[in-house]
Amino acid sequence: MNDGLLLLAAGDDVAVATRALSAGEAIEIAGAAEPAGSTTVTVRSSVPLGHKVAVVALGSGSPVRKYGATIGRATTGIAVGDHVHVHNLQISEADEPHEFGTDRHTLTPAAGERPTFQGYPRSDGRVGTRNYVGILTSVNCSASTARMIADQFRGPVLDAYPNVDGVVALTHRSGCGLVTESEGARVLMRTLRGYAAHPNIAGLLVVGLGCEMLQSSRVIDAADIPESTLIEHLVIQDEGGIRRTVRAGVAAIERMLGPIDALRRVPCDVSELVLGLNCGGSDGFSGITANPALGVASDRLVSYGGTSILAETPEVHGAEGLLTRRAVSEDVGRALLARLDWWRDYTAAGGGTMDNNPSPGNKAGGLTTILEKSLGAVAKAGHADLTEVVEYAETPTGSGLIFMDTPGYDPVSVTGIVAGSANVVCFTTGRGSVFGCKPVPSIKLGTNSALYQRMPEDIDLNCGTIVDGTDTLEGVGEKIFQQIIAVASGRPTVSEELDLGQEEFVPWQLGAVT
Repeated sequence: MNDGLLLLAAGDDVAVATRALSAGEAIEIAGAAEPAGSTTVTVRSSVPLGHKVAVVALGSGSPVRKYGATIGRATTGIAVGDHVHVHNLQISEADEPHEFGTDRHTLTPAAGERPTFQGYPRSDGRVGTRNYVGILTSVNCSASTARMIADQFRGPVLDAYPNVDGVVALTHRSGCGLVTESEGARVLMRTLRGYAAHPNIAGLLVVGLGCEMLQSSRVIDAADIPESTLIEHLVIQDEGGIRRTVRAGVAAIERMLGPIDALRRVPCDVSELVLGLNCGGSDGFSGITANPALGVASDRLVSYGGTSILAETPEVHGAEGLLTRRAVSEDVGRALLARLDWWRDYTAAGGGTMDNNPSPGNKAGGLTTILEKSLGAVAKAGHADLTEVVEYAETPTGSGLIFMDTPGYDPVSVTGIVAGSANVVCFTTGRGSVFGCKPVPSIKLGTNSALYQRMPEDIDLNCGTIVDGTDTLEGVGEKIFQQIIAVASGRPTVSEELDLGQEEFVPWQLGAVT
């Protein structure tokens, strides 16, 4: 077990505190690499769990390295044993040329029997991991009506239909007061259509008001919805008001329940899984434990022909070179760089910078700059080649590792990933995110054992055992992979047990509201 400081890569200037450290403690440095200086450091001030300690002396303006890469520059002289954080470290932008396809990897499936999971095949060839009735709204004006309908199916009402996972109202705050051909309208409609056609939606009720800019019929008419999906459509103004619409909506869903309940899970090849990768409430251990362990599981899935979707564009800023070097073509790599350029302009127009992230919670957990956070975040993608870059809520055209352009805000990011066809999500957290994402199961991966001990009913798997020394990165990665298979086959996650995920449907809202 590590007793205090962990050095992550040869040449690093800082090590990570694996427990809270007190001033004056002499700590032996552990890790895969030898430090450039002494193997023992005397801590000069108290250092919280997950934070950084200097293992070499640094002058003001010197680059500071962690993960074998620069995470910023010292703003003052830093002595060996100093706590390194926001008081003496700031971001420094590197202007280095990008390489494309110079670090590609061939992933080979593990020996042995090919994995399968128990899923629900749909008529378009995709496979569901859950059986939901979704109520989609075209406009915020029909949101309350949709929730009233869904509320009629809470409690024991669905006990007679054990193969129906629930009725979920997917509501939002837009749909009117916008230009119908604007970027914001296109993003919203792409999101709604992605959910309408999602393989976890076995029955669909679309509810509109009637006079909105984005007419509810457009959600259905242009969506590539599987023929196997049961579809109903209601317009409040045509039905004669809210009460009549609620009664009609309840009756419509009652007609769906029997046929949906009759569906059965069957063995499906693991390549039918589309895994969403997301992190929220990250800390100093995210890039050491849960994220790289999830990368191991992601690589395993991709090696079998499955798909993983990495997202959160602002949180690859500074680490994009790790992805461009794995791009299958220069066009794919440049597509990622183009999205980052868009984000620089977008944040500047709002009076911000890309270093507005990390959040206060990230910094409390030991992350100082966006460069440091991004290097850890990209670890979720393992070592697979980057095969495609897609826009928000866009469905990938192939398999492998996909990058989707999304914000870093978790509900918005995962909403886009699910709209892009993810049927399982893995969500890493170091501070303790309480996230769910109906109609898709979300597996919560904790980065440290202290979090797991504090919030055991909110975390599916503790990855802190890697730093504790009781498990290996590869071992935890295998546990995550097996958890993905089990959850895809029907095992409920902790967020599903708590019935989370309806309020976390948050489409990205872009553009002017008129």
